[in-house]
Amino acid sequence: MFDLDRYQNNTAFITDKGERLSYGELSAEAGVFAKAVTKKGLVFCLCENRLGSLVGYVACMEHHIPIVLLDGSKDISVLQNLITIYQPEYIWISSDKTESIGGKTIYKFATFSLQKMSYEVEVAKPEINPELALCLTTSGSTGSPKFVRLSAVNVLANAESIAEYLEIDENERPITTLPSYYSYGVSVINSHLIKGATLLLTEGTVAQREFWSFLKEQKATSIAGVPYTYEMLKMLRFFRMDLPYLKTMTQAGGKLNKDIAKEYIEHAKEKGKRFFVMYGQTEATARMSYLPFEHALEKYASIGIAIPRGKFSLIDANGNTIEEPDVDGELVYIGPNVSLGYAECRADLAKGDENHGELHTGDVARRDSDGFYYITGRMKRFVKVWGNRCNLDATEQLVKTITTSCACVGVDDKITIFVTVQGFENEIIKMLSEKTGFNSKAFEVRVIDSIPVKSSGKIDYPAMQAMLN
Repeated sequence: MFDLDRYQNNTAFITDKGERLSYGELSAEAGVFAKAVTKKGLVFCLCENRLGSLVGYVACMEHHIPIVLLDGSKDISVLQNLITIYQPEYIWISSDKTESIGGKTIYKFATFSLQKMSYEVEVAKPEINPELALCLTTSGSTGSPKFVRLSAVNVLANAESIAEYLEIDENERPITTLPSYYSYGVSVINSHLIKGATLLLTEGTVAQREFWSFLKEQKATSIAGVPYTYEMLKMLRFFRMDLPYLKTMTQAGGKLNKDIAKEYIEHAKEKGKRFFVMYGQTEATARMSYLPFEHALEKYASIGIAIPRGKFSLIDANGNTIEEPDVDGELVYIGPNVSLGYAECRADLAKGDENHGELHTGDVARRDSDGFYYITGRMKRFVKVWGNRCNLDATEQLVKTITTSCACVGVDDKITIFVTVQGFENEIIKMLSEKTGFNSKAFEVRVIDSIPVKSSGKIDYPAMQAMLN
């Protein structure tokens, strides 16, 4: 998978605890891990941005052991339902949590332990599809039993495409700003490991002084973030920071406000850096498009073009391909990184390729006359206002011209805008009424302390939807 021996003398990982591991050492330890797995089966990895966690992940990918990446910061009780449904043969977990998970410790590395599990009542366990390499949770969720099934071909194809358009080589030093169980986060790991780069591991956040000390000390060359990350960085006065070694910034995981995107692009051009707007879904391993930096200023509201070896098309409500420019339709992607399908129970891990390289994204987009794509909404992020279809994502982007700390949810005939700053309520309602043509009674503004976000950094729309009840 990663061809570790090719870069055996390179440093693979440096942690904020001072730990280091070369590619040669990583390869050897991955072999020890694999030997401990005496019975082929499924591994749950309760991920943290720590050395032990990553070694277990790499070991499974290198030695064809199917692995599920989960949020290791969650309480075990939250994950117990998944364990009951899937009954993994092994759980790779922080050693201080082994008592709460049970099982027998059969291998340890750094702060992680491999637990061999047993169950009083066994679920039916058909043989796992030999093509299955990795399972990821959908949309960063943890409690849902719905996993995206990925093959080694999916993972490697996406990593190679990303490494190609970002021009990643062994001199890169990305710092972890995203959780490794999140498709975007693990894609950063994959696309750098295949090129022999050095990953800087930290569980710190961009809001912490220690994060920036580690970034500067280790001369990090790139960061990755979701829209929330870059909105926060702007509040932290990122544009004033002296970061001579930081050359690349990537953004995915949702639509960044176009004006903020333009600010980052202009800053990057001024400072000799690069800012890449990208688009992806877990169902396509990670990423499906990128905005080439040479076109970033003129197309700053766009998600760009399909990644190398990928292809986009648009279809209308009747499934017909849309050929003309500037017409909305569902975005469809074809490429070798499209997942095998979903799993909702252990038996589903035996399934084959159900997607056959084609993904209907569920996103509404349009293509301009130059072939660049623009996301205009989510097919499920619509409500009816007095019989008129209203795009909640587009509404949210309008509100962000007044305050970026906002999020929109709704039910038919009522759109609720959550904001974190008082004083904008009347201005927001007046602006939305003028822009949409709806009576002001269609809108409600609520002020809350903070916009709920998932651990991946994405806005937690279901949590806000629940607040309407």
